[in-house]
Amino acid sequence: MTRNDLDPPTETTLILRLAELTTAVERLASAPTAAELELKCFTPAEAAAILGKTENWVIEAIQYGRVPHTYVGKSPRMTASHIRWVQAQGERMPNKYAKPVAA
Repeated sequence: MTRNDLDPPTETTLILRLAELTTAVERLASAPTAAELELKCFTPAEAAAILGKTENWVIEAIQYGRVPHTYVGKSPRMTASHIRWVQAQGERMPNKYAKPVAA
């Protein structure tokens, strides 16, 4: 089969493809910028989704003061820097006294 054997796309197919492309471009245009994300305050549910934890874990960590947070009114929130702090606290460096891996 060569390229010339293929049927040309119909008008309906072209219209559907154009609609898909338009939707994709609009979604990209409305995506938040890095500066907007840096200023955003995440709810415990949003922070939990980013951290891969449950919402309950985030709420309890905030209540017990185990993670940095802020309040907007009476609602606890986490900023992007708070979330990065939580991620950095879980990082573990290799032990310099560990046995070397056999080659």
